[in-house]
Amino acid sequence: MKHILIISVLSIFVLACSNEKKAAEHEGHAHAKEEAGTTKYTCPMHPNVVKDGPGKCPVCGMDLVPVNKTPGGGSNDLMLSDSQIRLANITIQKVISQPIGQTVVVNAKLTVDQNLSEIVGSRAAGRIEKLYVKETGRTIRKGEPLYQLYSEALLTLQREFLLAKEQYETLGSSEKRYKAFYNAARRKLLLYGLTEGQVEELAQNKAPRNSITFLSPASGVVTEISAAEGQYVSEGASLLKIENIAKLWLEAELYPNETSLAKVGDRVKVRVSGSGNENVEATIDFFSPEYRANTQIVVMRASLQNPDQQYKPGMQAQVFFSHSSKKALAVPVDAVIRDGKGAHVYVQRGVNTFRPQMVKTGIEDFDKVEITEGLVDGDTVAVTGAYLLYSEIILKKGTDPMAGHNH
Repeated sequence: MKHILIISVLSIFVLACSNEKKAAEHEGHAHAKEEAGTTKYTCPMHPNVVKDGPGKCPVCGMDLVPVNKTPGGGSNDLMLSDSQIRLANITIQKVISQPIGQTVVVNAKLTVDQNLSEIVGSRAAGRIEKLYVKETGRTIRKGEPLYQLYSEALLTLQREFLLAKEQYETLGSSEKRYKAFYNAARRKLLLYGLTEGQVEELAQNKAPRNSITFLSPASGVVTEISAAEGQYVSEGASLLKIENIAKLWLEAELYPNETSLAKVGDRVKVRVSGSGNENVEATIDFFSPEYRANTQIVVMRASLQNPDQQYKPGMQAQVFFSHSSKKALAVPVDAVIRDGKGAHVYVQRGVNTFRPQMVKTGIEDFDKVEITEGLVDGDTVAVTGAYLLYSEIILKKGTDPMAGHNH
C-alpha cells in the first residue's frame, strides 16, 4: 500500500508539470501571435492604407513601411527606402566649422543708373519728319534709327561739304588749303550727328538729302518721348530719353547705427524679390553725406550688374550685412526644424536612417545657422527634405519626436 501511494503521488506531480508546460507554451504562442499581429504596414503618402505585411501601396505604388501602433513607443530612428529618399529629395551634409556672422537685413529698391542715361536732343533746328520709336518701354540697340529731321541748316552743311570736296579734288594738288576746307566741312557734318557711313554716302552720291535719319547713340530702354511727327524743334531740344539697364543702382535706407556695417567698395549680398532664393552681389559705390530731409536716414547706393536684364527698375530687394564674423559649427538653415519646444535636426545614423537630435542655435546669417550644442564636428545631417522627415516620423510614431525631450 505504501508503494502504491508513492507511485500515485508521483503520477499526479508529473501530470501537473506537463499541463503547466503546455499552458506556458500555449501562452507563449499566443503572445507571439499577438505581438506579430501588432506590426502593420502603411503608405507614407496615404496613411489610410494599412496592410498586415510589406508590399506596394495600391494608390501610388510606394513601398509600404512598418508603423508602430503604440504612440511614441520604441526608438525615434527613422529608416526610409531608396525610393522614399529619392522622392523626398533628401540630401545630407557633414557638420564642419566654417565662418559665420550675424546678419542684418535692410530693404532696398532697384533704380536706373543715372550715369548710363542718355538724353537724345535735336542736333539742329528743323521739323521731325518721322519717328521710328513712338512708345515708351521699347528696347533699342545702339545704331538703330530714331527719327528723321528736315533742317535747312543741315541742308546747307551738306552743300558746303560737296563744294569743299569738289574744290579739293580739283585744286587740292596745287593748293593745300582746300584739303583743310574739305576736312573742316566733313568734321562739321559729323559733329551735327551724321555717321561716317552717311558722310561717305553723301560723298559718293554728290546729292544732299532733304531729311537726315539720326541713329540711337546707345542701347537701352526708351523711357521718355518728348517729340511728335511734324513738330518743329529747336537745336538742342530734348526728343527722347534712353535708360541702359545693363547695370542698375540698388538704393537702401540705413539708420545711423547701420552705416558702420559697410563702407564704399564692399561687396554685399542681395536678394531681389521675384527672383526666387537666388542671391547676387552688388558693390557699394556711395553713401549720402547728409540725412534725408526730416529723418535720420542715410541713403546707400550700390551697383548691381544686370547683363541679362532680368531685373527691372522699381523691383524690391533685400541687402544682407554680415558682422561679428567667427568660425563655428554651422549647418544650412534648411536643416534646422523649429517648433515651440526648440530646434532639432535629423542626424544620419546609418544607411537611409535618421534620428531627430535636439540642438541649440547661436548666430545666424541668411544661409547658415551656428550650432552651439547637440552636434559635433563630423556629424552628418539631412538638409533638403528635413521637414518631410519631421512629418514622416510623426506619421510613424504618432507623436512629436521632441515631445517631453529635455536637451
